[in-house]
Amino acid sequence: MYLEHLSLTDFRSYAQVDLALEPGVTVLVGYNGIGKTNLMEAIGYLATLSSHRVSSDAPLLRFGTERALVRARLVRGTQTTVLELEINGSRANRGRINRSNPVRARDLVGICQTVLFAPEDLALVKGDPSNRRRFLDELLASLIPHHAATRSDYDRVLKQRNALLKSARAGRFTSAHESTLEVWDQHMARAGAELLHARLELVERLRPHLARAYAELTDASKPADATYRSTLQNQMDDDGVPAGSSPRAKPGGSSDGPDDLRLLSVDQLTERYIQAFAESRKKELERGISLVGPHRDDLELMLGQAPAKGYASHGETWSMCLSLRLASYYVMLDDARTGGSAPILILDDVFAELDVQRRRKLAAIVSGAEQVLVTAAVDADIPGELSGRRVKVVPGGIDEQ
Repeated sequence: MYLEHLSLTDFRSYAQVDLALEPGVTVLVGYNGIGKTNLMEAIGYLATLSSHRVSSDAPLLRFGTERALVRARLVRGTQTTVLELEINGSRANRGRINRSNPVRARDLVGICQTVLFAPEDLALVKGDPSNRRRFLDELLASLIPHHAATRSDYDRVLKQRNALLKSARAGRFTSAHESTLEVWDQHMARAGAELLHARLELVERLRPHLARAYAELTDASKPADATYRSTLQNQMDDDGVPAGSSPRAKPGGSSDGPDDLRLLSVDQLTERYIQAFAESRKKELERGISLVGPHRDDLELMLGQAPAKGYASHGETWSMCLSLRLASYYVMLDDARTGGSAPILILDDVFAELDVQRRRKLAAIVSGAEQVLVTAAVDADIPGELSGRRVKVVPGGIDEQ
């Protein structure tokens, strides 16, 4: 799959811009602040309904406007698909597929598949657990689109349950509170179990690819791995650090005996959550928040025997971030071999952050992708392995060369 045409209206700095693209490597060159990243951000947003730069939609709208439009024409084999996404400041976003009637924005998820590398990826290692949870959930939705609804349903139930806990904390915990909380426990346990089950399966798919990608980038002796930390095994503190003295889970999110969550079905995980809610009831009422669930889990990234966070050097941190993105690319390629689509690779200002060795290795790995979109301030930042079409980005638009 590749992106043949991108059109933006009132998105970020662009009142209107059209960009024709083709398979292979395209490098967008322009000085910093000119709007290169805005173009890449729009493609990434079309794929995941989220920005890699901001947490809300408001900054995506050109200042003084109330909506932005992202249009894209995708080609897969002999099939062409036109996607349109309307980003609204005051109401729900809407989408169109092949100029059909408007649909929910999330119905577009999974059609345009991308893997986006960006300097902001450092947060995957150095940032708080929410960055890593988001990484997993966005990849899940790209691979299996209905998981976008799974996460949305869980967030909705979590919000309602937290509101009830806060209400109970503010007043006296009555029998009415208790019976209502039990109902929300059931809803949240089921939604949480479905999300946890999907994440655990995804982590198992990612782990071998993560090890492979890190070895390809670094030739390092320390292997890269990932461990899923669930609140069903250890309650987490506000920084995502396991609290208490429960045993550490083995790589992949398991520990000895019954704590190997990968062996449990959704129904069994649901029962585990209901039990965990009951055990945490007193503490949750004291704090007025839900302390158990996927919203407090973490994906711990490991280099050798040590966590990457806090122990990895700057170079190792960058390599781990790149390896995570490459692992997600390899997982998508696995799906492409059984009927899925190979993703569009987007490297937004990444090469300027890397040393010469890592530049060359990353370029060699991605150069064979069906479509690679790269941004850079100067041509000198781009390794020779990524020779291809050059597009000059100028204030407010594109200067085709």
